[in-house]
Amino acid sequence: MSGKIIKISRNTENAPKSSVSTQTVAFSHYNNISAQLPVDPKTGEIVVGDVKVQAKQCLANIKAIVESIDHVMDDVVKINIFVKSISDIDVIDEVYASFFQGALPTRTTVAVAALPLSDALVQMDALISNGEGTAPQAPCELIKVSRNTKNAPKGLHSQTAAFSHYNNLSSQLPIDPKTGEVVTGGVKEQTEQCLNNIKAILESIDHVMDDVVKTTIFLKDISDAEAVNEVCATFFPGYVPARTVVNAAALPMGALVQIDTAVSHGDGTPPQLPEDTRLLVMEASNTENAPKVPYSHTVAFSHYNHISGQLPVNPKTNEIVAGDLKAQTEQCLNNIKAIIESVDHVMDDIVKINIQVKNIADIDAVNEVYTTFFKGDLPARTVVGVSAIPMDALVQIDAVASNCEGTPPQA
Repeated sequence: MSGKIIKISRNTENAPKSSVSTQTVAFSHYNNISAQLPVDPKTGEIVVGDVKVQAKQCLANIKAIVESIDHVMDDVVKINIFVKSISDIDVIDEVYASFFQGALPTRTTVAVAALPLSDALVQMDALISNGEGTAPQAPCELIKVSRNTKNAPKGLHSQTAAFSHYNNLSSQLPIDPKTGEVVTGGVKEQTEQCLNNIKAILESIDHVMDDVVKTTIFLKDISDAEAVNEVCATFFPGYVPARTVVNAAALPMGALVQIDTAVSHGDGTPPQLPEDTRLLVMEASNTENAPKVPYSHTVAFSHYNHISGQLPVNPKTNEIVAGDLKAQTEQCLNNIKAIIESVDHVMDDIVKINIQVKNIADIDAVNEVYTTFFKGDLPARTVVGVSAIPMDALVQIDAVASNCEGTPPQA
């Protein structure tokens, strides 16, 4: 690593603090914000009230973090909303839009089996644009570009929000944009529609599917993963982006699948000049020291590496390791460490971690192992409980790592 750009980890007293995560971790032109529960930072307790009150508190916590680093809510490019009941979304939306003055961020909404606090009904995390960069980058008044196309479904979000060298797309449901309804058929037909919607959005901004760096696939039935992989292979016949498959308790509109996407953006956003940036090279990497999968272990573009969801699989046997949750957590993190080290990085370069556990009550056991893998400030983090994980694992972990050397032709 060149060590030229410095990661900044920060906390504020105006939002709940955690001993196992940092509220916001900035690197280059993005801030990664830890998932916020509906906790009053003054009392440390869940706020009293229904899901509308809880949603407001989650957003107030995000706002407090954003303002503590001299940003505003309209700098948010992506919000992920995790709910206990998918039927609560309409109520959440009544509060949600009031926190933004301009174009809404891109968004993913998914119901999960459990949240870290049993009384919580909702949890949200966020990704923030960071025009000032991080030292020694000079501040640059980059402009966030939010866009929509009639060829993909619209909602209470932007279809894509570009900032600097990334486009963050709203998760796509299997909705026919002409009818506004979920397409008929099974999970294969629905997956194809999700991917067609992503393709339509990308083409509307002069990008192609091979510009995708990471997909997160939310499935109602985790046993459908193989069928989904078959369809994905037709959209990514050569290069395959990093990927995480997450079990959803429910998805909007009763869908069977939903796909979230991060996309490389070689042309940057104004006032970056296309001729300065469009030649950046996307670098997909795999290592023998992590389990083989039908997608890339890590995909780097510009100043970030996106790492695929890691299961507790021994790369030598390609089977789940023997042992309890602690042993499985250690293997997941060892796999991430092997991937990170294979691209000349270290665990402390991670800016964001996402953890799915079968039993949310076991999160303390996860944390005992988790903290031993980091020497400096802990990454931003999101934890959800799910009812199933591929290969019947107890835990799955993915990550985003800083990439201070950038990708060619950057020095």
